[in-house]
Amino acid sequence: MPLTGLATRHSAARCVALCLVGVASTGAGLLLPAALGRTLDLLLAHAPATRWVLICAGLVLAAALLDAAETVLSGTLDARTTAWLRRRLTGHVLALGPRATARFRPGDLVARLVGNAAQAGTAPAARAALLAAFAGPAGGLVALGLIDPWLVAVFLVGAPVLTLLLRAFARDTTRCVAEYQRVQGRIATALAEAVEGHRTVRAAGTADREAARILRPLPELSRSGRLMWRVQGRAAGRASAVAPLLQLGVVAVAGVLLVRHRLTVGEVLAASRYAVLAAGVGVLVGQFASLARARGAAERVDEVMAQPAPVHGERRLPPGPGRLELRGVTARRGGRTVLDGVDLVVPGGSTLAVVGRSGTGKTLLAALAGRLADPDAGEILLDGVPLRELSHDALRDAVGYAFERPALLGATIEDAIALGLPSPSPARVREAARTAHADGFVRRLPHGYATLCADAPRSGGESQRLGLARAFAHGGRLLVLDDALSSLDTVTESRIADALVSPGSGGTRLLIAHRAATAARADAVAWLEGGRVRAVGPHARLWRDPEYRAVFGDG
Repeated sequence: MPLTGLATRHSAARCVALCLVGVASTGAGLLLPAALGRTLDLLLAHAPATRWVLICAGLVLAAALLDAAETVLSGTLDARTTAWLRRRLTGHVLALGPRATARFRPGDLVARLVGNAAQAGTAPAARAALLAAFAGPAGGLVALGLIDPWLVAVFLVGAPVLTLLLRAFARDTTRCVAEYQRVQGRIATALAEAVEGHRTVRAAGTADREAARILRPLPELSRSGRLMWRVQGRAAGRASAVAPLLQLGVVAVAGVLLVRHRLTVGEVLAASRYAVLAAGVGVLVGQFASLARARGAAERVDEVMAQPAPVHGERRLPPGPGRLELRGVTARRGGRTVLDGVDLVVPGGSTLAVVGRSGTGKTLLAALAGRLADPDAGEILLDGVPLRELSHDALRDAVGYAFERPALLGATIEDAIALGLPSPSPARVREAARTAHADGFVRRLPHGYATLCADAPRSGGESQRLGLARAFAHGGRLLVLDDALSSLDTVTESRIADALVSPGSGGTRLLIAHRAATAARADAVAWLEGGRVRAVGPHARLWRDPEYRAVFGDG
């Protein structure tokens, strides 16, 4: 079931309450013309009318209170549904991991999570309000029939025209809304890309050109927006042309019936009001527009939810040193085979460096090793257990990661290093920071480890050291370093590399290496070329091959 359908089910009780309140408010509005008509007849006959005056006052008060309750319920339902949708959508995007950005660009994801989820969150209330809105015309028709069948007959002559107007409006609005929201996503994507590359933009002096690129779809967005309002205005205008004619026809017939003494003056008054309610297309147009916007946004949200999240097994790892094995692993990205039938074994407790030219699949191999991505074919095992069969907790406990550009999540530096630890301790955090040679500059921060991440100025190398500290604090059987030493100075890189390959470091290490010095410290090197493993062996032996040396720019 689509996520928005689940949201409606989640809010079913409130939807029912909103619908009942809306129908009750409409009911009060339907009773009022009859009561006013009866009051008018009594007053014209000079009969006591106090009771009916009070009934009219009560109906007006009830309608006002019910309308206020409907507004509060609708706002509360929108807020709760939007919050529920955002929680579910955020959780699903995080569960997808890199799979999410492979299908949707970050800016587009943010647009769907923020704007589209908020619009989709109005869908349950819009549906409930639409049902209540239909009660007005339906009740108006019934009331006209109770006054006199001829009044209904006159109205029904033009009812098909109103029905066709509403149908065409719903179809055209849905198309316009979908296009408008699609263009919004394009603008959000371009903006996110520019913000991420703001230093490049500033260095190149292309801020004006980048702003123009971001805003280029604005005319298209404007056209879609104007078309959307034009469709709504055209529908309302046509309805405004047809509805008064129907109302005039009902009033004219009611006048004839009054002359023939089949209706009273009060009943004519009630009939005129019921004709307005029965032709209440303007209200329906607004409700249809709201529902169309909500449905368009819901489709964009459901597109994200339709992406399958990885399914985890229930197995746990047996005791073992952390032996990693890739068997016939093939992975495709963007229609291109990046890794093609890779067979690779990393003995437990050893350090393997993966080298290769740009585009040979090193980063993808690192993602596959800890199941941040799944291969299209083949199998990956850790201590003999396929990664797909491991439970989520067992997998994440066993595999730690450090990245080229780590995201430091958490309020403070200590929180960022302890991220993901079930029971973090200050001692463990500081020991990991010392191993990553981050302890010194962290202690020089205004509040040391308690410094807010947002208030901690740091270089790219210092950020990498904090990312390494987080990976070291995590521990586990397998540590994957995806180019996590690239921004370090030579001395710091040498010290950290020595710590990684030292006999007491524990666990298995998989390093994506771009420097010959890093590869030289590993127990073995896997040389990727053309999506395949060309050779595996000690760096010193591979170094004799001129093509291997060329990988590091050393002919």
